[in-house]
Amino acid sequence: MTTSNNDLPSNFIHKMIEEDLENNRYGDRVHTRFPPEPNGYLHIGHAKAICLNFTTSAKYGGKCNLRFDDTNPSAEEMEFVDNILKDIHWLGFDWEDRLYYASDYFDKLYEFAVILINKGKAYVDDLSPEEIREYRGSLTKPGKDSPYRDRSVEENLDLFERMRKGEFEEGSRVLRAKIDMQSGNINLRDPVIYRILKAKHHQTGDKWCIYPMYDYAHPISDALEGITHSLCSLEYEDHRPLYNWFLEEVGVFEQPTRQIEFARLNLSRTVMSKRKLRALVEAGLVDGWDDPRMPTIAGLRRRGYTPESIQDFAERIGVAKANSVVDVALLEHCIREDLNAKAPRAMAVLRPLKVIIDNYPEDQVEELESSNHPNNPEMGSRTMPFTREIYIEQEDFMENPPSKFYRMTPGKEVRLLNAYIIKCESVVKDENGEIVEVHCTYDPGSKSGGPTAGRKVKGTLHWVSASHSVPAEIRIYDYLLNEEDMNDEDEDDFKAQINSNSLEILKDAQVEPSLKSSNPGDRFQFMRQGYFVQDIRDSRPDHLVFNLIVNLRDTWAKMQKNK
Repeated sequence: MTTSNNDLPSNFIHKMIEEDLENNRYGDRVHTRFPPEPNGYLHIGHAKAICLNFTTSAKYGGKCNLRFDDTNPSAEEMEFVDNILKDIHWLGFDWEDRLYYASDYFDKLYEFAVILINKGKAYVDDLSPEEIREYRGSLTKPGKDSPYRDRSVEENLDLFERMRKGEFEEGSRVLRAKIDMQSGNINLRDPVIYRILKAKHHQTGDKWCIYPMYDYAHPISDALEGITHSLCSLEYEDHRPLYNWFLEEVGVFEQPTRQIEFARLNLSRTVMSKRKLRALVEAGLVDGWDDPRMPTIAGLRRRGYTPESIQDFAERIGVAKANSVVDVALLEHCIREDLNAKAPRAMAVLRPLKVIIDNYPEDQVEELESSNHPNNPEMGSRTMPFTREIYIEQEDFMENPPSKFYRMTPGKEVRLLNAYIIKCESVVKDENGEIVEVHCTYDPGSKSGGPTAGRKVKGTLHWVSASHSVPAEIRIYDYLLNEEDMNDEDEDDFKAQINSNSLEILKDAQVEPSLKSSNPGDRFQFMRQGYFVQDIRDSRPDHLVFNLIVNLRDTWAKMQKNK
């Protein structure tokens, strides 16, 4: 799978790296990292960042680390760590022996904080979190100094050591950098470096009761690992002066890491905030982090997306300097293109209507050959049992059709895919007037190779044998959000935008018998329906479950054609 590619399309990040190589800034080294927080599952936006970091380093013969930003144990779980590892490997990337945690550097981070205190660049503050926010000011109002800002170095060292020993309560004290409370960049107004948090850490246990903040731990972790280029999303652009300040003031790194920002991925009709995704899970509005409606990598995997389609999507959207919203139709186009080439075809009737072919021998069973892929003979063929009673889709029959309805209607002929031409003769209705059976006749010579096989009829329907088909549960997924332009920047009650019709479960579907031998994770094109995957969590041999990956209607391709 793609882990190195010198032919990747160039972008502004590559050009900046090439300038550094030309200027010998880091010698011939290119070393990136992907630094997820283990406080939730990764989503499609993280997939873009994963692809960018790993493929960029590979393009220049470099390395890419995986480092967990595990500085907040109150929100982190080993479940998230394990699934992040699984997701990255599934996408096709390998960090080799370079798996790290920010917690690996807690001792060093503490030592460097002591250096800052000794230089008069950090102090212990007794203000409450609310008071710190008030003192910080706003974009239009300058900040003001804490009354504890001018503590002596000796007092700060003593208090910081006592913080480490657990002598103070949570929220009672923090360690802050001493920079500039009048700065136009709020991030430089004496940011918090350490806070007291008496929580057990999934890596370090109870060793620490103070934990570093991200803005402090991140640049130093980068530098300790020898990262040359720290690629991060655009919201960290205003944090870059702080990133550089920490590395310069600690003063032990010969050639500090260079931070480069790129636009994060915003996808239409998709929740792209990990905080909001977690809220959906905790409120029970979805079936866990791997619900196929979720944009998490686990959800996309269960939905049936392939690693190749996600890598293709990441490459197509490219790397930009300005935020924008990508149409989710492009992601769907990528999986359609991938599966169109590789997914075997199969027949499935999602909402069955029984058809009885009156002039077909009652006990006869024919095995009709059907290609597994119309454009790939190497995928072979299978046989489909054909019998007197079959199922077709309810929507493929209308008793009183509108004009240009080319499916089954009384008195008209249609072709059954890879089988015969049949003609509707009559219908049977129940006591409510609903059609429950359609009676037809067939043309015995109209199957492939028969004397009337060449006869032209306008409609072709898929079908399954009523006596040989296999019951299946079909899950039809729609977008999770109603709003077309909903994205992570919206701060309204996003739960009110949840599409209540995002999941339809069809329990009476019938699929062709060959699918009984399929396995969880196997993908198919259900002919005339869409692409489906056997569910990797709920499907069993005695209860087949198939998830809709994407329908056949490619709105993205149509939009590009009409441009």
